[in-house]
Formats: sequence, structure tokens, C-alpha cells
Amino acid sequence: MIDVAHLSKRYREVAAVDDVSFRCAPGTVTGFLGPNGAGKSTTMRMVCGLTLPSAGTATVLGVPYRRIANPGRHVGVLLDAAAQHPGRTGRETLGLTAQVLGVDQSRATEMLDRVGLSGKAARRRVGGYSLGMRQRLGIAQALIGDPSVLILDEPANGLDPEGIFWMRSLLREFADRGGAVLLSSHLLREVEAVADRFVVIAGGRIVAQGSKADLLTAPGGVLVRGLDAAALHGTLAAAGLPVRPDGAGAFVVDAPAEAVGRAAAAAGVVLTELRQATGGGLEELFLTLTAEAPGAPVNPAAIPATPPFAPPVPAQETLK
Repeated sequence: MIDVAHLSKRYREVAAVDDVSFRCAPGTVTGFLGPNGAGKSTTMRMVCGLTLPSAGTATVLGVPYRRIANPGRHVGVLLDAAAQHPGRTGRETLGLTAQVLGVDQSRATEMLDRVGLSGKAARRRVGGYSLGMRQRLGIAQALIGDPSVLILDEPANGLDPEGIFWMRSLLREFADRGGAVLLSSHLLREVEAVADRFVVIAGGRIVAQGSKADLLTAPGGVLVRGLDAAALHGTLAAAGLPVRPDGAGAFVVDAPAEAVGRAAAAAGVVLTELRQATGGGLEELFLTLTAEAPGAPVNPAAIPATPPFAPPVPAQETLK
């Protein structure tokens, strides 16, 4: 469970994140979307305790991330695949991670196999890895502690189509076992394929959030298609049902499916499709919401330099 409540971050006069609130429930993949500079990475860094918020709170599994004892055993994080020691091999990298987290070294071998970096790839130095290989290694590091929450920032960067499909399957499987995933990505179609919920941010503010069905379903109306398009259109119009062509040989009718079906049956018009109308997909939703969002995205170059880590919080660890 991830719970973000009224989270804000200001760098002097620049509002990088402004009053952001959302939740990621167990058993779901939440797609965190927004244009460059919208505040996604800053928000995720605050969730992971790497950036101190100006206001608001973020908890993971009920407590602030930085108060979780041995957090890698509970939360898997991948924020920057390039942040790996180039001189170590993939096997050494995961072996060290296993040692730090207190898990058996066999877990490192298991994760290397799972992400497709076994054999020669495991013995190569990370400095010689492609970006896609670094992403796979970062995902293996996030999973090695057998966490119940995953927080991933652009994990598909550098992956080929096969790798993207593999990652999609992995995240879906993780969520289906009861895990919670917060996924940031600019690959909208891939996010649409795997996510249950979307949180869209622009200009540092949430501009939309909800389930896939809520956000991608057109408000009201059904889509209907028949063997004789002209007859179908005439029948629906004669029945007083608001109808308009969808541009692909079907019609969108602002009426319940039952009313459409009854009108067609009464006129003897054969239907080949009758379903809830949907919008133009995630890409259209994203472009519409981010274009209409108030304020311009934050330019990272305009943000004054600050230390990357917040000072330690002297608090009792509450999640063992």
C-alpha cells in the first residue's frame, strides 16, 4: 500500500509538486503518467524518502519509507538504472544486494535467471551493459528481497519489444499475487496494457486519476454496428435515439444498450456489435489532460541545486 496525501515540493519560488494525493492498493498496478518536468520523479523520490517534502505526507505499508527497517525486504525500488557500480559484474551486484538485505545468495542466482541475465551476462561488468540490461538488473535488485510493493520509474527505457512484454507480464503477475506497483513510464500503450489505475500529473498537480474503466470509457453511450449501416442509422434516428457515426462504420448512441437493441430488433436490423463506447485510449486522454492542465511543466534547469538526500529522521523504526 502506498498512500500519498497533499504532497508538495517547492524549490524557492518553483513548485515542482503541488498538493498531490493518491493511493496504490494491493493487487493493482498504478500507472503514474505525465510529461517531462511534470513532477513524477520528484514525487517518487519523496515517496522513497530521498527528497524531503515541503508539505504533505507519503507512507508505504502504513509508515514513512525511511522508517521501514531493512526496506528492501518490503519495498522494491528502481528509480535510476544507471545508478549501478560499473566495475562490478551483474552477479557481484546482486550478491552484494542479497548480503545487505540479509537474504540467501541463492536468491541472487534466482533473480538473474528470472530477468534473463544468467550465464555470461551475469559475469560481465555492469559498465559494459546496455541500458536494457541495466534495467533488467535494476528490476532484479528491486525483486531480490521478495517485497510486497514495487516503485519503478521508467523501467522500460532501453528494453526491446520482447523485454517490454516480459516486464509487463512480470508486473501483472506481481500484482495478481497481491503486490502493489507504482509504475512511471512514457510508453503509454504499455502502461495501458498492464495498469489497473492511472494517476496523471501535469505542472506538478494531479489532473486526473481513477480506474482504467472510469478514465478510458466515454461518458455514456454505446457503440453499435450492423450488417446494413444505413438501415441501422435510420432505425436509431426514427426511434429518437441520439446517434452519430464513429468514423469506422459504426455508430455511437447516447442511450442504454437495451434501448438500442430493442429498436434494432423491432425494425429487424441485424446487429454485429453492441457494447459500451470507449474513448480514444490512454494516449488521447493523456494529451487532452496535460494540454489543459494549468501552469507549465517545471523546467529542471530552473530548480536550484539541493542535496539529493534528506537529513536523517530520528524516529523509531516501526515496520520490521
